This record gives sequence, structure tokens and C-alpha cells, in this order.
Amino acid sequence: MRKSLQLQAEMTQEFGTCVFDVTLDCEDGAPVGGEAEHAALVTEMALATTAATPDARIAVRVHPVDHPSFDADMAHIAGRAGQVLTHIMVPKVETVADVNRAQDALINAGAADLPLHVLIESPAAVHRAFDIAAHPRVQSISFGLMDFVSAHGGAITADAMGTGLGQNPSVLGQFTHPLVLRAKLEIASACHAHGKVPSHCVVTEFKNIDAIRMAAQKAARELGYTRMWSIHPDQIRPILQAMAPSEAQIEQASEIILAAQAAQWAPISHAGQLHDRASYRFFWQLIERAHQTGRHLPQEIHSFFAGIPKNVRFVA
Repeated sequence: MRKSLQLQAEMTQEFGTCVFDVTLDCEDGAPVGGEAEHAALVTEMALATTAATPDARIAVRVHPVDHPSFDADMAHIAGRAGQVLTHIMVPKVETVADVNRAQDALINAGAADLPLHVLIESPAAVHRAFDIAAHPRVQSISFGLMDFVSAHGGAITADAMGTGLGQNPSVLGQFTHPLVLRAKLEIASACHAHGKVPSHCVVTEFKNIDAIRMAAQKAARELGYTRMWSIHPDQIRPILQAMAPSEAQIEQASEIILAAQAAQWAPISHAGQLHDRASYRFFWQLIERAHQTGRHLPQEIHSFFAGIPKNVRFVA
């Protein structure tokens, strides 16, 4: 956890903005019997880090709502550090009732404004993805690949936990197995329907940089995901590169937005194509992604972001 926070600080200095979140983990990170001590540890780390670096983006994954330590996690972590955290991550969310339970715990802890990110990890939860995404407290939904595969009782083979990229076409990985692919698309569609952020699952082949690069590109370009989990520091830069717009895309979007501004947002012609407010929204969103991922922007575009506090941006 400390290495991740140090890397975040180093890359914030490099890019001029915080380009990824660090999620301190209580669900898998806490030893059995040591849950309270671990909750105290991550709370102190979050408080100490944000006191020294106010722009740091730190979240905490607590235990599931049906775990005996859930209430204690929320009371201590959200109660003491809710004002400095970007969000609380709740794993194994099955229903809207689970989200309501987490929301009640935040309110009871005095963290009524803290967003929730939720992990969907079962076929039943995927079925309810649109209802979960509609909840006003939910800011983002992540897909829990390994638990999703395990929830099928062996009906989905272990190959589906890997990418399958570059392997024999007969190997059904997470991008080709129909049930896994369907779940990813349902979650992404639910998020976009309700203005929430879909976050793609992990790539377990953490030493294979080509695999993480190809997976991030497919998640971003084909499946509509705008965030992605990493489980190793070496995965962060390939994910950022895949989620960020290219230089050519940034140049095109900047030209169109500046021309639209000059025309008082009336329709314009650019490179022989008509653009109006529908396409202006698309290209502005592209510029926002570029800004959030630390890409270089023309000086004229930077003026659009003047006065916006860094800590209100939800980065990729």
C-alpha cells in the first residue's frame, strides 16, 4: 500500500495531476481476526497521506455488507477519514438493498456525502446492474471477474480468468467467453445509461505488459469502459495510455471546441464535416479525459479548466 501511494505521488508530479486512485484494501488485505487493526491502519495511512499531499486520491475497499466486520469498517474508516477519501468501495454487491445498507452506514458514520463504488461479482448482480447503477449514491461500478467466474460452479472454465489474448483461438478468455463478455457489456451499458463510470476488471497476467496493454485497449475501445483496475504498478502506465486519447484525437477535439466557442456554439464546418452541440459534447468529453489522464493540451484549452479544484475531478 505504501509503495502504491508513493508511486501515485511520483506520477502526480510527473503528469501535473493525479492520474490514478489508490484503493487500500480491507476485504482481501486484512488477516482473519485482524480486521479491526487493518481498518485502523488504512485509516491512518489515508489521513497521513492526504495531510501531506492534499491532491492524493485514496479510497478504501471495505468488507461486504454481510460480513461481520462491515459495520465496524464503515464506522471507523468513514467516520474518521470520510472527509479525505475519494470514495468507499463495497465488494460483492448483489442488490439495491445492499447499496442502501452501505449508504445508511455512511450516514451513521457522518460521511453522508462520500460516494460509493460497488463491485458486481455474480450473475444475479449483473441481472440487477441497471437498478444498482440508478442508485444516486453509486458513482462507479466495477466488474469482479474472478468471483464472477467462480460463481458459476465450474460452468465457466478457469481460462476465462485470463485474457486469452495472443493464445490459441479455442481458448475462451475474459474477452471471448460469451457469459463473461455479456456481463461486461451489461455493466458498461448500465453505467452509461445512468451517467456512472464503468470500471473494468483486473488482468491477472501482471508480468505480461502486452496482455495488459491489449486488454486495456479492448476495454476502452470496444466495451465502453473508462476506468480499469491494476494489481501491479507495472500495469498503470499501459492502462493510462489505453484510456487516454491520442495526440491526433486531442488536436481534432481542441480545434473543434475552439471553433465552436468562436461561433458562440452554433453549428460549424470543420474539415468538411458539420458539427453542432451533439458532437461538441463528445469532443469536450474527450478533452476532459485528456486533462484527467495528464495529456498535453493546447494552452487555449487550459483556460477551460481554470479555477476547477483538482480534487473534484474523477480520473481514469
